[in-house]
Amino acid sequence: MEHSGLDGAHSLDRLLSVEIARVTERAAVAAAMLRGKGDERAADQAAVDAMRSELNTLAVEGTVVIGEGDEDSAPMLFVGERVGQGGLPVDVALDPLEGTTLCAKNLPNAITVVAVAAKGSLLNVPDVYMEKIAIGPGYAEGVVGLDRSPRENLESLARAKGVPVDHITACILDRPRHAKLIEEVRATGASIRLIGDGDVAGVIHASDPLETGIDIYMGIGGAPEGVLAAAALRCTGGQIQGRLQLNTGEKRNRADRLGLTDPERIYRLDDMVSGDVVFAASGVTDGNLLEGVRFHANRIETHTIVMQSRGGTIRQMRTRHFDLARFKR
Repeated sequence: MEHSGLDGAHSLDRLLSVEIARVTERAAVAAAMLRGKGDERAADQAAVDAMRSELNTLAVEGTVVIGEGDEDSAPMLFVGERVGQGGLPVDVALDPLEGTTLCAKNLPNAITVVAVAAKGSLLNVPDVYMEKIAIGPGYAEGVVGLDRSPRENLESLARAKGVPVDHITACILDRPRHAKLIEEVRATGASIRLIGDGDVAGVIHASDPLETGIDIYMGIGGAPEGVLAAAALRCTGGQIQGRLQLNTGEKRNRADRLGLTDPERIYRLDDMVSGDVVFAASGVTDGNLLEGVRFHANRIETHTIVMQSRGGTIRQMRTRHFDLARFKR
């Protein structure tokens, strides 16, 4: 494919501004066909198959750096897998179905996610937990941080926003490991939006509090999801910090093999995503930010958000698909 003399960043923008939406849309439709049917594995596999098929139509030489696991445990879209037809070299981070349980139970905020970035610009992390804190755009650097207590972070954010702490809402995964965090947050007077699944969606929601009512994301979730969320925040101007939870020798060894040798290191946005990136997410079920897939007799409707770091653009795409054969498995 000719790039008309454009540099890599311009080529990335031009190539993927719409095409990446097709990837998440196709995965979302495939998963939505199994929405509410109680089979998490089948929904996830359908999304994986659809996403892989669509990725392989792109004119890129892509390498999956955040995926469904390693080659031995993930038959498709594993870390290290090559995707695309060849062309522009890029890194690919993805979650074919974030919220498999949400989809299986037809609960809010199941999404499909892809980020495509300049080669070598996404942090390669092991599939372990990561402690995270994230806020949206418009704040000075360092308003919040993992080296502070929940109270200090919430009070600092409230001051920066110009509101009392009890006007702040934190998004936290509803997990037993967060019992102490939840208690500390509620002790400040702040509100909490507990979510059952959807680590990436939770961070994205914090990037647009006017739309979602969420000001900050806090807690421990997946490290790969942290990098995916950082890709979105790089486009919106938000902030994120992450610290890997390497509490066993095996996890430390896995991190060491990737060159992540300091278990106490706090990774900031630029550490996780250092170059240009295009990010897309499509709704599978209805949520705070995206509507789920709609099926009609003669068409399928999808809702997708596409973000680009270069130029800081965010596009909302509500698409009607009349070529129904394209979505048949």
